[in-house]
Amino acid sequence: MTKRSWLTQSRTAAVLLPLVGLILALALWWLATIVFDVQSYLLPDPGDVIASFLDQPGYLLEHTWISLVETVEGFLLSIVIGVPVALLIVRSVIVERLLYPLLLAVNAIPKIAIAPLLVVWFGFGQGPKVMMVVLVCFFPVVISTATGMKSTPAEFVELLRSLNASKTQEFFKLRLRYAMPQIFTGLKVAISLAVIGSVIAEFVGATSGLGYVITSSGANADTALAFAAMTLLSIVAIVLFYVLVALEHLLLPWARETR
Repeated sequence: MTKRSWLTQSRTAAVLLPLVGLILALALWWLATIVFDVQSYLLPDPGDVIASFLDQPGYLLEHTWISLVETVEGFLLSIVIGVPVALLIVRSVIVERLLYPLLLAVNAIPKIAIAPLLVVWFGFGQGPKVMMVVLVCFFPVVISTATGMKSTPAEFVELLRSLNASKTQEFFKLRLRYAMPQIFTGLKVAISLAVIGSVIAEFVGATSGLGYVITSSGANADTALAFAAMTLLSIVAIVLFYVLVALEHLLLPWARETR
């Protein structure tokens, strides 16, 4: 195996390369604070961020768990709502023409503008955060599912029908399987947006979550704590994304990319 093929195919390299990239990014960050003599209240170095986390790990992890729960609940709810809507769009041209403009209109609205209204409608609890996640995830889930369902080759559909396959068999044995790679692509986009959605909601009227930690620490000029919260948000997003990647590899072994 050549050096290039080892870097692209080895599982060890798949773990080491992201770690090397992370270490290089931290080194450049640290170097920039030293070279440009940036004050810590403007841009803390990685050491300040680590010290801030070690100073109050329980506090940060508690809020991380709250944000994680909101993110996962909203993401799963967007799938429960979005997939049936996508199936309706695929089955009916009338429904597609009715819903597509509405979906585009809702997706185009800046979500930060909706956050205060969600607080008015659902109160200050977990509800508005979960609904914000649903709003940001709903569009990619619907579009990816509908696109995947429509991409099934017509000759495959005709072959199944010539074998007297039922509509249920056609759906589960052909259309759904053929659409799964496209659906997972939409889910991976949605899970990244889900973390953003939960933070946006926590910026408005929240008393918990990492978004609340960022706003409160910013008001108190505790930049290191804000960066610690943002780092934890990044870790949550990365972990959730790779959970979906692992699930995709497990469920769709035939769809793995070959190079």
